[in-house]
Amino acid sequence: MNDNTSQNNKRLYGRLWHYLSDYIHIFIASILAMLVVAATVPAFAYLIKPLIDEGFVKKEMGSMGWIAAAIIGLFLVRGVFNVLNEYLTGMLSGKLVVRMRSEMFAKLQRLPISFFHDSTSGRTISRILNDAGQITEAGFNIITVLIKDGVSIVFLLGWLFYLEWKLTIATFIAIPIVGLCIQLSSKYLRHLSRENQKELGKTVQILSENISGVKMVRIYGGQQYEENRFVHNINTVFKNGLKQALASTSNTAFTQFIVSFALAGIIYFAAMQASNTQANNDFSAGGFVSFLTAMIAMFDPIKRITGVLQSMQRGLAAAESVFTFLDFPEEDDKGSLKTLSAPIQGNLQLNNVCFRYPNTEKDSLSNININIQSGKTVALVGASGSGKTTLSALIARFYDISDGEILLDGKDLREYALPLLRENISLVSQDIFLFNSTIRDNIAYGGKANASDDEVIQALKAANAWEFVAKLPDGIHTEIGENGAKLSGGQRQRIAIARAILKNAPVLILDEATSALDTESERLVQAALDKLMQNRTTIVVAHRLSTIENADEIIVMDNGKIVETGTHNELLAKKGRYAALHKVQADE
Repeated sequence: MNDNTSQNNKRLYGRLWHYLSDYIHIFIASILAMLVVAATVPAFAYLIKPLIDEGFVKKEMGSMGWIAAAIIGLFLVRGVFNVLNEYLTGMLSGKLVVRMRSEMFAKLQRLPISFFHDSTSGRTISRILNDAGQITEAGFNIITVLIKDGVSIVFLLGWLFYLEWKLTIATFIAIPIVGLCIQLSSKYLRHLSRENQKELGKTVQILSENISGVKMVRIYGGQQYEENRFVHNINTVFKNGLKQALASTSNTAFTQFIVSFALAGIIYFAAMQASNTQANNDFSAGGFVSFLTAMIAMFDPIKRITGVLQSMQRGLAAAESVFTFLDFPEEDDKGSLKTLSAPIQGNLQLNNVCFRYPNTEKDSLSNININIQSGKTVALVGASGSGKTTLSALIARFYDISDGEILLDGKDLREYALPLLRENISLVSQDIFLFNSTIRDNIAYGGKANASDDEVIQALKAANAWEFVAKLPDGIHTEIGENGAKLSGGQRQRIAIARAILKNAPVLILDEATSALDTESERLVQAALDKLMQNRTTIVVAHRLSTIENADEIIVMDNGKIVETGTHNELLAKKGRYAALHKVQADE
């Protein structure tokens, strides 16, 4: 094991100890229970000596009573403390996993949007569910084995030294060879563990995509392709796991083979000593059987300690994954303004704003200058990829600008703490997302969770959604399925709009908010949006130009730049880009 790996392992265990130290009382109690269980193994070997010498050799049956009682008491104590140990270790492992997963989920809420673009959802889910669970193998489960079995081995060795120190020294012959085996297989097992975690993440991703995209899979006949992809992936996981098991088992088998040589030699010389009473009158028949019992009792602890290597490497790889996730940079929130002395008015000003996505060579937005007065509506139009949605995302600080400034009521957006900023912005996106819960829970969400049913119903009425919700079996308490699967596209969109209406934020972003609607639904929703936009600063990202004809200002974008601005009539009169787009849609 090289220095870097050793230092990395120390760092990982240092961080694991930080978590473990918070439950130190449970940890100490479990250690004490382990020590009692460990002590019962050599205690049994100790009782074998008088059992043989007094009972079988000297035929003194009077001693058999206390020996039998001692053996029963020994196993009673072992059983009680073993149950206690298992309970405490299970409690501690469970608490550690719950805490890890809780911290990871909390971290997920603070990660920048770019993280979700760069990482697959399957790998992220696998990290939180699988990797966090496997950390206990690197932590407490290994500690359990090392302490309980390690103490058993130490006590057994002590008893063996007491019985016959010369023979016992021979047991140390195998130690350097066993250590070499562990060192050689350690790096390989860690590599396999990392690969297995990646493949498990891919498996979750395939399952997630297949479930969420079931209609696309069916309509395009992708069932066999998806089956082949899934089977290939789980076979990769299986083969990787098989390699881990083979490497771990081979290491354990070779270690046991080496130990068997030492055991065979010790047993042989022990037998010679026992037969040569003139050479050692103290090594009785009972001593020999006790020695042999202790040697055999050492075999299982040695086997478990050498076999724990696979668990340790799997756990350390999981710990690396979890801590890498927990160390990922969070959203840049250095805003000092966390409360307001007066409500946000909604004056927005963009001055020479530029933005470039990470690892790209070209700006997505260049020198954007827009001034939006409180209560006004500005529409962003243009071809796909012109930068409309990116610009709206900058206002909510899903991304930070590369250059320039965005002011809200005269203050730089970065001066506002993110929770305060977003509390004053509502968003209705073309990518509608609804939770697998009731209509009420989807509308009265987050900061509005305590809204009354009447407030929810008023929001539904304003979104022209109450008519269909009132007819549902349980009204606003109707379960709508995953992402609103039980609703039509237009109904889902109106639920999302009702959510924005209830929030009642001074700044409203509508990103293609009517894109999923049929003509009748669009008419109903557009009427609701007209009410919602009153006295509210609104940025509308629009594809259908008919929905933004009444906007106070229309901004036409192309390749990340503003190419035209004006009202609907002014832009038509210019006969430029907007007029061309309008003509194309009018002819459709």
